[in-house]
Amino acid sequence: MKRFLLLLCGCGFLLSCSSESVAPGSDAYAFIKPLNFPDAVYTFENNEVTREGFELGRALFYDPILSADSSVACANCHQQAKAFTDPIHRLSRGVNDTEGIRNAPAIQNMAFQSDFFWDGGVRHLDFVPINAITSDLEMAEKLAHVVEKIQRSKTYPEIFKKAFGTGEVTSQRMLFSLSQFMDLMISSNSRYDKYVRNEGEVLSKEELAGLTLFKSKCSSCHATDLFTDGSFRNNGLDADFKIDSGRAHITEAMEDRGKFKVPGLRNVELTSPYMHDGQFNTLQQVLNHYAQGVTDSETLDPFFRQETPNTKLGIALSEEEKVEIIAFLKTLTDKTFTQDKRFSNPFNK
Repeated sequence: MKRFLLLLCGCGFLLSCSSESVAPGSDAYAFIKPLNFPDAVYTFENNEVTREGFELGRALFYDPILSADSSVACANCHQQAKAFTDPIHRLSRGVNDTEGIRNAPAIQNMAFQSDFFWDGGVRHLDFVPINAITSDLEMAEKLAHVVEKIQRSKTYPEIFKKAFGTGEVTSQRMLFSLSQFMDLMISSNSRYDKYVRNEGEVLSKEELAGLTLFKSKCSSCHATDLFTDGSFRNNGLDADFKIDSGRAHITEAMEDRGKFKVPGLRNVELTSPYMHDGQFNTLQQVLNHYAQGVTDSETLDPFFRQETPNTKLGIALSEEEKVEIIAFLKTLTDKTFTQDKRFSNPFNK
């Protein structure tokens, strides 16, 4: 974890050349809504994305200066090659290797979301980093102290000046820059996207069968081309919510116990382990759960309660149908996103 300390010494030089792969005059720093996406909900009128603001947010995302002991950066739990998830830990790890209670969700298409985290505890992207910075289970810092550390830096005040016109470091400007970085983290160039946008991509017979099955059996929750309806649901992982009550942790409503945000499925081939507690390692295990392992409880989503003479729980899926759905889900993998140099570690030069 301490390895990040070695990256800081070259911050000024690295930031000056971190986007060398971006052609001059390109629109690589403009927010452009993909044709098959719904409208964004982020308040761009308050925080327009600029190259300088984006690059500042990028540096902060990869800099462990945000944590109490300079050992943990945002990128520790959100790795680009895995669609900004953590492929190593089932549950997030923070300073002193402290284990959290939830799996790190993917960071992608954030500008289109209005609720964040598994329990929806934050309602605006600008405030998302505060949760990680101040959590005792994650970065264990105080926002004011982070600002002090950045202000004392030999390089950051000048970068803040380029981004915001003044070298004064404030928490708002820090959060704005992180939002600018995340606003452009759009995953929209998978094989599926090219297929639905008629860009010459052809899906196989198996993948098309999986798409048809997905629409009939999964899309009531995983809706639109974001593949989530943004709701909070109990999908039958267990009936005991003592460790993590989910949405009820925020609302304090009994009817919200065991409900968690429906995740988007883009790059799902890469983002294991799955579910809020990371209990499944493969997509096969996920579909097995929905077909045979759904646990009943008072707040179980009605979708998983099939009204038959003997009321069966879950989603009826044959083994062949599981194979076809997984084949379709893999068409959502977006290598241009996971390999985009704009989102890579600027200190790795």
